[in-house]
Amino acid sequence: MIAQAVQTDGLLTKDQVRQTFYAGLEKQYSGQKVLVLIPDHTRTIPLPFLFRLLVEILNDAKQLDFMVALGTHPPLPEAQLNQLVGLTADERVTTFRHVGLLNHAWDSAETLTSVGTLPQAQIQQIAGERWHPTLGGDVEVKINRAVLNYDHVLILGPTFPHEVVGFSGGAKYLFPGISGPEMINVTHWLGALAGVRRTIGLKETPVRDMIHAAAAHVTTPITLIALVVVGQDLAGIFIGDHLTAWSAAADLSARRHIIWVDKPFQKVLSKAPPMYDELWTAGKAMYKLEPALAEGGELTIYAPHLDVVSHAHGKYIYEVGYHVLPYFLKQWDRFKHIPLGVLAHSTHVRGDGRYENGSEYPRASVKLATQLSPQDCERLALGYQNPDEVDPAAWQGREDEGILYVAKAGEMLYRTRDKGESK
Repeated sequence: MIAQAVQTDGLLTKDQVRQTFYAGLEKQYSGQKVLVLIPDHTRTIPLPFLFRLLVEILNDAKQLDFMVALGTHPPLPEAQLNQLVGLTADERVTTFRHVGLLNHAWDSAETLTSVGTLPQAQIQQIAGERWHPTLGGDVEVKINRAVLNYDHVLILGPTFPHEVVGFSGGAKYLFPGISGPEMINVTHWLGALAGVRRTIGLKETPVRDMIHAAAAHVTTPITLIALVVVGQDLAGIFIGDHLTAWSAAADLSARRHIIWVDKPFQKVLSKAPPMYDELWTAGKAMYKLEPALAEGGELTIYAPHLDVVSHAHGKYIYEVGYHVLPYFLKQWDRFKHIPLGVLAHSTHVRGDGRYENGSEYPRASVKLATQLSPQDCERLALGYQNPDEVDPAAWQGREDEGILYVAKAGEMLYRTRDKGESK
């Protein structure tokens, strides 16, 4: 570890943040071409402050560019890129004209290059008991070719409990952040085979191991600036190699981002904030609550602003809907043409359950209170609730009744202490 600052209860001051960044980064990249990978607007991070701080510290770099690690999220137009890092249009072409702002394009072959292969045998070993033939064969490790054109890659991003990988951050900004569809699909499907409740908030997971195995094929040196965000501010900074810094951030995230409850809830109103502008990301309002949702319970994703299922994957999602994992595995010939990442998303939103004798038995029910119509919800195999008829005030303060309202869902993980969530 090069530098770190930690608050196990409170928050870091801006001076502490500055001092830690300077201690870990100043004069480390003089005369080098540096690429900084950053999150998009669907992750909470004080990015405008940190962007300016990095530009200030890395002023002696030969070239400094920032790339949004979008995964399969839609590319950001110039105005949104400026907004993401807190620049005015005038600043973009004057004070910061020397700094590049780039989007990753996961579906553009010319932007990708292969850096190696993960053989099926290695993936099978990593997956262990979660291995399933639907994971397929060897996986080509494709990544945005830009990383090979720089002397150093910095990853700047937060670590939270995550439904696919256990805890987010670190090398996840490479895979799936700036990778091709092959790694995106297989890692997400491997996470789906385990299920959210057996993955989220766990530090050691097969998907994390697979991501680290792929990252070993990247030859450009990597430094991670791992952040632990509480509210809008920082509780932890860990700067170092991507394995050590991420590990420390995940340990702190486990302390700061998990809310333990005594027993599971029967009804949950989970409000997705506006930063989740499609169901593809607003599904986190389900993921982070499922471990505290009782069997036979009901969760409503409340997002009155939301009117899109997925910009990139909507066609496929409407084709298959949202279903439990066995629904797909026991009818694989029907669904094997669908990208694995889409099937994974479907199972994550729907939650655990069974499929027997042609009938689906979800562990709990999921409803949408969004701008999506009742007909859309029916096509998606999810329940419908008119968002105009939802009164959040009527849900508040009723935890003792088994009813929970979460005003900003998607980052804090709720989990029962007594393992009350049944398998």
